[in-house]
Amino acid sequence: MTFPDITTKLKSQMPELRGRLLANESLAPLTWFRVGGPAQVLFTPADENDLAYFLLHLPQEIPVYCIGVGSNVVVRDRGLPGVVIRLSPRGFGDVTTDGDIVRAGAAALDKRVAEAAAAANISGLEFYFGIPGTIGGALRMNAGANGSETKDVLFEARAVSRRGEKMVFDNSGMAFEYRSSRVDPFVIFTGAIFRGRLADPETIRARMNGVQAHRETVQPIREKTGGSTFKNPPGQSAWKLIDAAGMRGHRVGGAQVSEMHCNFLINTGEATARDIETLGESVRERVKQHSGIELQWEIKRIGVGA
Repeated sequence: MTFPDITTKLKSQMPELRGRLLANESLAPLTWFRVGGPAQVLFTPADENDLAYFLLHLPQEIPVYCIGVGSNVVVRDRGLPGVVIRLSPRGFGDVTTDGDIVRAGAAALDKRVAEAAAAANISGLEFYFGIPGTIGGALRMNAGANGSETKDVLFEARAVSRRGEKMVFDNSGMAFEYRSSRVDPFVIFTGAIFRGRLADPETIRARMNGVQAHRETVQPIREKTGGSTFKNPPGQSAWKLIDAAGMRGHRVGGAQVSEMHCNFLINTGEATARDIETLGESVRERVKQHSGIELQWEIKRIGVGA
């Protein structure tokens, strides 16, 4: 699908814009599933000020989406009308430490933040070593692993509103829940401050090695996947419910339930976004029939379907 090119008009309305605007840019290469259509406009801001300027001058009727490294998202096959914002490491990827504090831009990889904390003998952020996303996504999703979550270490988050206002949220203001935050979904996070605790470097490194070993053993990390597909219901494991319902290895087109970990869907090579979403819905239906439990998507599905 090709959308009308509105980049020239937007540039004329924003003469001081420093970031890059691209029309009808394919999003499939920017996601881990490697599926999906184009963004009507793909905007890469130069920095937080540039992002605020852009949103301040962007007409309110134009939809806005934000993606990181695309590890937890399915872009539907006909793409996304409006603007997709992608924060780049150049403007949003810095990671610094000071005492027991870690500061990170929203485009910083979770794994890199864990490594920077470890290098400064800061414990508490080891769980990020096993999460294949960015800090922006971690803030939005209250990302967690191995018994720890973002809410356990976040001190403060920076963001820009849909109207271009710079905002700051403390931990309580994030209103964290399991794999989500109740912050306005149109707010775009730009950075965070974490507080850990000083600890022995060998202990920190051992924990990180344990996180990585567990991930390599039980997750299909070398496949085209989007990570955990469904949230764990209270007191349950999504993968166990999927396995018990007989869906391990089930396929729709080029999409398959992972044989290694049932809560991962994979693109075997030729999947479409429709294949992946249809497979996910088939899993939900079968689990509901088998156990009476209705799984909720953890992966975000955005855009226009085929």
